[in-house]
Amino acid sequence: MNLLRQLWRSSLGKKYAMALTGVALFGFVVGHLLGNLQVFGAPELINSYAHFLKSKPGLLWGARLGLLSCVALHIVAAVQLTLLNRSARPIGYAGGSAYGSAWKSRYMALSGSVILAFVIYHLLHFTAMQPGINGVGDFNKLKTTLAGEPVADVYAMMILGFQVPWVSLVYLIAQTLLFLHLSHGLSSLFQSLGFRNHVWWPRITAASQIVSVVVFIGYASIPVAVLAGLGRDHAQKAKAALSSQPLESPESSIAGVAKEALK
Repeated sequence: MNLLRQLWRSSLGKKYAMALTGVALFGFVVGHLLGNLQVFGAPELINSYAHFLKSKPGLLWGARLGLLSCVALHIVAAVQLTLLNRSARPIGYAGGSAYGSAWKSRYMALSGSVILAFVIYHLLHFTAMQPGINGVGDFNKLKTTLAGEPVADVYAMMILGFQVPWVSLVYLIAQTLLFLHLSHGLSSLFQSLGFRNHVWWPRITAASQIVSVVVFIGYASIPVAVLAGLGRDHAQKAKAALSSQPLESPESSIAGVAKEALK
């Protein structure tokens, strides 16, 4: 325990923490992308996937808490490492940055901060499904049937959400920043873990760029495809059903929330 504490207090330990949590967060980014890309299939495909996740609350909340811990540790390590670097060199570099530093590295804090703000918005939009921020309505009312069981219509939720132009624009901006963050962060984590040398470094850098581009294209393809017409008929039916439902009274809304919380 003392060894871990001493390692954490050092700049090397903080770099290890950033690298290892970065690996975990990158794994989530890829897994989340693979799940979301099911929107290009039949509606039942992604609806079944989402229903499976919700049917495993222990697994789902375990993953969420683990990711939250990784995010917190990643941010704390980044902030403390930045403060250590500044205290070690109180006088800044001429021109504002170290000679030879990649321009992406100088914007890691900014891109990371914006990505964090986007993640919060994304959770409110598609996880907590707050009706005031999606420009459509209450996604909680979107239902479909799988094997005779009523489940959330996640397919319609995604299509309706991305049919709002400003929502898609927000997502595309966030994916651009994620690309910039990943393209530098992936190569940096290999450097932090000691894999940098004259043979492997060019290959690691090139692979990081390629992977970042693939992730960007994957995520960006969803709102672009929706704006181009993906799932339009399904969304129109879901929206018509959504608008035809009577408004709930405040009392019934509160009761519904309480009922969901007790599940």
